[in-house]
Amino acid sequence: MTARPISRPAHFLARLTRLAALAAAAALVLAGCTLSRPSPVKQTFLLEPAPVAAAARTHAGSLRVGMINVAGPFRGKALVVRESDLQYAGDFYHEFIVAPSAMIGDATARALGQAGVFTRVIPPGTAADADWILDGFVSAFYADGRDRASPAAVLTVTFYLTRADALPAVPFWSREYTRRAPMASLAPHHHAAALNTALGDVLGELARDLAAADLKK
Repeated sequence: MTARPISRPAHFLARLTRLAALAAAAALVLAGCTLSRPSPVKQTFLLEPAPVAAAARTHAGSLRVGMINVAGPFRGKALVVRESDLQYAGDFYHEFIVAPSAMIGDATARALGQAGVFTRVIPPGTAADADWILDGFVSAFYADGRDRASPAAVLTVTFYLTRADALPAVPFWSREYTRRAPMASLAPHHHAAALNTALGDVLGELARDLAAADLKK
């Protein structure tokens, strides 16, 4: 049996042509939108608090800033916003240029060195002997957006001072600091600026407290 070509009505072929033209037009429109819409660009921030005031007194000896640990939800570089009591969101496109642990550790050493709390302040990661070691734990480091009318940056950090020659290495002194810095809005640059203010306030109080501490016990 010889196969015979299948004929299509003219209106059926016209419909196929129209559908193909519509599909091509839609593809061109989508391509144009993709090309004209700029790709999101990551923005990075670095906390650099203002210099703290000079300490009332200087302890003889050296202090090394040790490990500044950060709670898991805030350990990454992304800015974190608290949206409800149980919901937190990380911002993929807005982040710190370095991890909070390193950033806060460096800022702490810089502030205590500027204030002159000890004869010598050694930054974290430096292989040098010291008389005292200051560690810390950051338990809150985010923007509180639960009240959209009055957002605030929240920072909570506990510092632990240990004698370098102490066995066992039990903290000699410790103190927790909490700050809420108001934010003009939840915009990323306001978020970073408010955290910068909160960290500066904490480090200023830390310098005053360490200078006043009785380290001869």
